[in-house]
Amino acid sequence: MKVPFLSLKDITDKYHDEIHEAVSRVVDSGWYLQGEENKQFEQHYADFIGQPYCIGCGNGLDALIWIYRAYIELGIMKKGDEVIVPANTYIASILAITENGLKPVLVEPRYDTLELDDSKIEAAITERTKSILLVHLYGRCAMTEKIAELCKKYNLRLVEDNAQAHGCTYKGKRTGALGEAAGHSFYPGKNLGAFGDAGAVTTNNKELADCVRALANYGSERKYVFKYTGRNSRLDELQAAVLDVKLKHLTNDNALRQKVAAYYYDNIKNPLITLPQRLADENNVYHLFPILVKDGKRDMLHDYLEHNGIGTVIHYPIAPHEQECYAREDWNMPKQQLPVTERIHREELSLPMGPCLTEEQVRYVVETLNRF
Repeated sequence: MKVPFLSLKDITDKYHDEIHEAVSRVVDSGWYLQGEENKQFEQHYADFIGQPYCIGCGNGLDALIWIYRAYIELGIMKKGDEVIVPANTYIASILAITENGLKPVLVEPRYDTLELDDSKIEAAITERTKSILLVHLYGRCAMTEKIAELCKKYNLRLVEDNAQAHGCTYKGKRTGALGEAAGHSFYPGKNLGAFGDAGAVTTNNKELADCVRALANYGSERKYVFKYTGRNSRLDELQAAVLDVKLKHLTNDNALRQKVAAYYYDNIKNPLITLPQRLADENNVYHLFPILVKDGKRDMLHDYLEHNGIGTVIHYPIAPHEQECYAREDWNMPKQQLPVTERIHREELSLPMGPCLTEEQVRYVVETLNRF
């Protein structure tokens, strides 16, 4: 049996007619940027997340870059200020900080949750700390009461990297609406995925929203008038139309992911495999289903599953602080020792996950895993 890690074609086929109608509507309209499709999707996504403002942009990395750039333009932060960020994350979280001349302060995760360890944050706070960038990695909610308390105590801006957690909630609020601003990625493989690169910023701050929109449009607040030295990072009409179709089905698709995850949690029984702490469904939309493989056998398990027709991916094989691009940065010299992060990156393997997996496929994955 073949079990793909994620079949984008199967997801698209689920909503084939709606997507084709939306794409045809855009093609026939003759309007391909900054039009009604963008306005409609931005309004719908803002309502879904629970924030008053949504600004579409080119991708999830840009979304985070524009948030911190706007803070600098508005005088809230300045180059050299510090941002606390999980050491266990995709490198985009950190790139957004360094792109703006800010200093990332990497804090270890908990091994059992894989998310930022809130007990280690306060020791990392200095007089230069201005923000916590909270990453809801793998679709797991990373927010805690302690993090909220620290933001209030030290007057820190809470920014969320919500690239992997569309639809996740914390105490009745969506991730992406827990802080002042959030960056969202709509890369095709995400729970809410476009047909190419796409992203958005959500925020409750109108001044920040206006600044972000201008920065992503060459720095222009009105045509041919440039307040900032910006960039071109806009969501096109085709992507907005496709995303608006898929947004209507996101909650149901997340529920299907949660059903797959429940079977994994209930039936994976292999002493070499550790599963992350199980969260309530409202706190996890299972963008990925990571497992941790003991005794240095992660790569062996990857090859074994591949040989048996099961697709897996390592998220991520090299931790950000160990990447060559950051080898000579002041904040990473000598290279930081982050043992929990490094262990996770040695052991992590992501199993097939998505809204189109069949019961038969999921059973086959578990049976094959348990035989390893």
